[in-house]
Amino acid sequence: MSTILLIEDNEMNRDMLARRLERRGFQVLLAVDGAQGVAMAQKERPDLILMDLSLPVMDGWDAARQIKANAETAAIPIVALTAHALIGDEEKSRAAGCDEYDVKPVNFSRLLDKIQRLLPRVDGANE
Repeated sequence: MSTILLIEDNEMNRDMLARRLERRGFQVLLAVDGAQGVAMAQKERPDLILMDLSLPVMDGWDAARQIKANAETAAIPIVALTAHALIGDEEKSRAAGCDEYDVKPVNFSRLLDKIQRLLPRVDGANE
């Protein structure tokens, strides 16, 4: 079973995404701000990170940079999630180290396709 760290400060978004991912067979870890997300990534070593970019304490861009700068977590794929899709945001998120980018509201099947591409060995993602 693959583990996904979901870093999302909006409780409704967090609960909805976590439930849908768990139904697909993923173990889901939750963080509510960027700093907590960086700490959990270092401690738990998830297989993939879904990260909101607009986070309290530390935004998603800074959190992604810290995760990618640490040799122990640098290889973990990060999918940036944002409701504020401005021109240049995708490039900015990729420059910060994010491997993929998706907009909110989340299209779950599209997001699942991105997860599958980043984690081709995922159990349950091919259901």
